[in-house]
Amino acid sequence: MKKKSKDNFNLAKLPDQPGIYLFFNENKKLIYVGKATSLKDRVKSYFSNSNKNLRPIEQMIAEITQIEFKITDSVLEAIILEAIYIKKFQPKYNVLGKDDKSWNYLVITNEDFPTLSTIREHDLHNLGQKIDLKIKFKKIFGPFPGLNTKTILKLLRRLFFYRTCQPNSGKPCFYRQIDECLGVCQGLISKKEYQQRVVKPLILFLSGEKKKILRDFEKKMQKLSQEKSFEDAAVLRNQIFHLKKIQDLALLNRSFFENEQFAENKIKTIEGYDISNFGNSGLVGSMVKFFNNQPDKKNYRLFKIKFQKTQSDVDCLKEVLTRRLKNDWPLPDLFLIDGGLPQINAAKNVLNSFKIKIPIVSLAKGPTRKNETFFTTDEKLKGWIKENKKTLIAVRDEAHRFAINFQKKSRKLQ
Repeated sequence: MKKKSKDNFNLAKLPDQPGIYLFFNENKKLIYVGKATSLKDRVKSYFSNSNKNLRPIEQMIAEITQIEFKITDSVLEAIILEAIYIKKFQPKYNVLGKDDKSWNYLVITNEDFPTLSTIREHDLHNLGQKIDLKIKFKKIFGPFPGLNTKTILKLLRRLFFYRTCQPNSGKPCFYRQIDECLGVCQGLISKKEYQQRVVKPLILFLSGEKKKILRDFEKKMQKLSQEKSFEDAAVLRNQIFHLKKIQDLALLNRSFFENEQFAENKIKTIEGYDISNFGNSGLVGSMVKFFNNQPDKKNYRLFKIKFQKTQSDVDCLKEVLTRRLKNDWPLPDLFLIDGGLPQINAAKNVLNSFKIKIPIVSLAKGPTRKNETFFTTDEKLKGWIKENKKTLIAVRDEAHRFAINFQKKSRKLQ
């Protein structure tokens, strides 16, 4: 923790790292706490000419006699730490700027297999008038001002595997298929184990105790390795890695990171394409659609290849995309193509012919058919692609499955 006097804040020496900043008045009372992706940029912005005439910023700046900051490993941890400070100290200018519409809480439900969700302060207050919140929720965290709620839920699911599926439904949910669910849907994990592996670490993390989680995970990983439970040890190893390297640049609604914010805010709908053939006479193209990482099966489409007589995936893809774009169907935020550079270049040419500027990603298997290689028409998406590889692979695999199933049904009818 660093302390600065009013006469010498040394703003230039603030770190270019995520964290929280704390403004104190002459009575050493905390009057404001904020989160930042870059402490240097954020704190300096308060003292820029554009802010000096804005109330209540002008009034708050006049009261500041001391600035302190705490560096965090990630923006996510800065968000959590800010919420802890707001709840504990109720800083004057945080409360003055409070807006029930923008203040959110994270809640862990009180059930056999608890899940995580968000609720606005106004709705939480109204609910508390009707029922005892301790009965409905195991734990409530917040408030979280200016939070991108969908993104934080997505990130926390990737880190801790909390369920979004129906327990013991018998079928693997979407997130089970991409290794982001421990099998609650299939009855593969007990209530007790779920509490230990999911709920307990999630509560610790949202309480600002990441270091304790890492220590616990590392001990458990070593024990599992000694017991030769290598698969479970590998899950913990991956959790430890992701906790140490949290990718969270789009968590703030006012993110300073344009590329990541673009991807998170814009890419909701993905269309995936695959070409399948059963000899020259059995060429078919499939189109699947995902919305918010979930299959949208009512918008799946199949195209029997009409104009190509040879097994050219590139030419067939051109035909499928051309026919698709001639229809008045809503356009996606991203096109996903199965294949490499020839396929993505062909898709780009088709979209250009329709004057459509939507990013394309193609996904090609490596020589061993194990490593996946991604290509894109938009360099800004590289970070987003890295974060969403599992979803993109799932879309590609679903397009392939849809085409193959059609082929199998067609053969049975012949």
